[in-house]
Amino acid sequence: MAYDERLADRIRGQLVDEAGVTEKRMFGGLAFLINGNMAVSASSQGGLLLRVDPAQTGQLAAEPHARPFVMRGREMDGWLRVDSDGLDSNAEFAQWVARGAAYARTLPPK
Repeated sequence: MAYDERLADRIRGQLVDEAGVTEKRMFGGLAFLINGNMAVSASSQGGLLLRVDPAQTGQLAAEPHARPFVMRGREMDGWLRVDSDGLDSNAEFAQWVARGAAYARTLPPK
């Protein structure tokens, strides 16, 4: 399944004023990187894939429509999936994208 182009456009619009943003195909989706660090992605499985502070993974995964990102059967701290149902409102969508961008900004540039 390809990523949702409309979702990618929404992410693009949310990050328009963010410095250092680039786009790259990753994990079958379209990732948005800040200074070379992935912040958020329009996932090929639908919804968002985003990076967050690993210490906040459990707390954020408990929010509606969010869950830990699982790779090869293992939950990955610092990575979340947010289902499309949790992105319907602009406020919810903006909050998730902002979380990914905020964490990516804390990482050293690549």
